Amino acid sequence: MAQDAPPLTVLPVENVRLDYAQVLAVEPVYQTLRASRTEMRCEEIQAPKPAPPQDEGRWSKIMDSVKGVFTRDPEPAPKTEPAKPSCRMVPVEREFRRPIAYDVDYVYKGFKYRSRLAEDPGNRLRIRVSVMPYVPGQNLATP
Repeated sequence: MAQDAPPLTVLPVENVRLDYAQVLAVEPVYQTLRASRTEMRCEEIQAPKPAPPQDEGRWSKIMDSVKGVFTRDPEPAPKTEPAKPSCRMVPVEREFRRPIAYDVDYVYKGFKYRSRLAEDPGNRLRIRVSVMPYVPGQNLATP
């Protein structure tokens, strides 16, 4: 019966420690959001200006000056209409960019690595270092 038992596989214990790596570069990864809303836009439309008076002859100028001496009320100036605003609703597109992650390049023990992190780590990055012996035939995921 001892010969029929399958061979027993012993997995080595993983040795883990924490250390720091030197950060080389940090690149933010942006999410672009587009939003649109309608805004009121107003433009003033100028009322048409009255036509300038026609060039009068010499006699009419003399008559107007004599008439101005004998009358107290000067002729009223022609009234101009105030500018009227023309308002309309206009769609306005806005674009927002916000960082959602950071691509971090760092070096540890002379080897360069890149990881995508949720926050900017600064100058040093705390890393988890794991060491265990290689066992032939063992299926391990390698980075």
